Amino acid sequence: MALTPQKPTAPRLHWAVMLLLVTWLIPLAVFVGPVRLTPYRLALLVLFIPCVTWLLQGRAGRVRLPDILLVLFAIWTVISLVVIHGLEGIQTGGIQVLETLTPYFLARCCIRNADDFYAFAKVLTWIVAALLPFAIYEATSGHNLYLEIASHIGSSIGVTDKDPRWGLRRVQLFFEHPILMGVCLGSVFALTNMVVGRRLSFTRRWMASGVVFVTAALSLSSGPLSGLVMQLALMTWNRALGWLRARWALLLSLIGLFVVAVELFAKRPLPNILLSFAFDPDSAFFRIVIWTYGSQSVANHPWFGVGMGRWDHPSWMAPSIDMFWLYNAITYGLPGGLLMVAFFLAACATVGATRHLTPVHYDYRAAYLMAMASFFLTGWMVHFWNGTYVFFLLMVGAGMWLRDVPEAQPKPARLRAGAAQHRRPQRLLDPELEPVEREARRRR
Repeated sequence: MALTPQKPTAPRLHWAVMLLLVTWLIPLAVFVGPVRLTPYRLALLVLFIPCVTWLLQGRAGRVRLPDILLVLFAIWTVISLVVIHGLEGIQTGGIQVLETLTPYFLARCCIRNADDFYAFAKVLTWIVAALLPFAIYEATSGHNLYLEIASHIGSSIGVTDKDPRWGLRRVQLFFEHPILMGVCLGSVFALTNMVVGRRLSFTRRWMASGVVFVTAALSLSSGPLSGLVMQLALMTWNRALGWLRARWALLLSLIGLFVVAVELFAKRPLPNILLSFAFDPDSAFFRIVIWTYGSQSVANHPWFGVGMGRWDHPSWMAPSIDMFWLYNAITYGLPGGLLMVAFFLAACATVGATRHLTPVHYDYRAAYLMAMASFFLTGWMVHFWNGTYVFFLLMVGAGMWLRDVPEAQPKPARLRAGAAQHRRPQRLLDPELEPVEREARRRR
């Protein structure tokens, strides 16, 4: 009696990553002495020892350059804080190390293959979809129902009052600011379309993508909207020029030519031109001022920064530093800022360096790098702090497994031409379906 192959079980996200994501959604906070404890910080404390154990067991695979750079960044933050604040800096530095290393290495250890990455993207897509009704209600009514419910349970974060735009309230949900909502949820857009959507029909793929796009766009912030539009443009480029192997090199060349042309012929610097498209001209001007005085503050305190103290800016300026890539240099000195930038770029370059991947892995890599591009762009317009910082590092670590994928050997041209006439259906290219296909062939 012939046995029919069993249908493969759906990929499941590792319990540790799921725990962190669930606690990340809870906007409660209590103070234990001077320490602010949130559910996701408690989860990081619980997961720190297991994460170290998994690292020692080699679950993260080979040690990569981004791993080393991030550890050096975490060590330098503690050193700089102790130099500036003395022993009091150990407490802040300890929290910084916890929120820096744990989410990144948790993803490195627990998201190790295509199934894990798909499960991660699917959970994020469902989270954003579940938040859409709350976002629509908040945008149209002006009331943050999410935080109102949380406030009945315990001490929640405060509601940020912002002027409406286009007759709608800027949606905050469980984040400290609407722009952070747009940054985090907007980074899921490419993952939904190119990872989760890969197993859906064309209509369902773009319906799911549209849900993510609308939810993130309701932040009504220029930064997140720029990130969404950029991801959409990159997906369109990838789709339109899929036949061209050098399409990304071509795109980078065109961007380089554009930057050179602007520097040579434009009357204003490129950042000023890009920020002129912001919703609020005053906000755009303020970011230019942040860069001007922030870079001067780095020059004044190049080695250890200013720590948690006052950075060098005029009294009429707000103290916030709405620029993640500059914030670390101001706070922890130039070494800290350069280490964070180097870590991020090294992670992207490491994943992008893998060649001869399967079609599934190519799509997953493209989606990951598009999400990283969104973070890079928005990082010049906002600082990532608290839960957003943890989510950012979790996302960076979630794609590092792609560098450990064995490179597929390219077929000779004549074999590729012959195989193209007998290509399997696209769905059978998914890694978890291939064992079932092989079993079915063996029994036939």
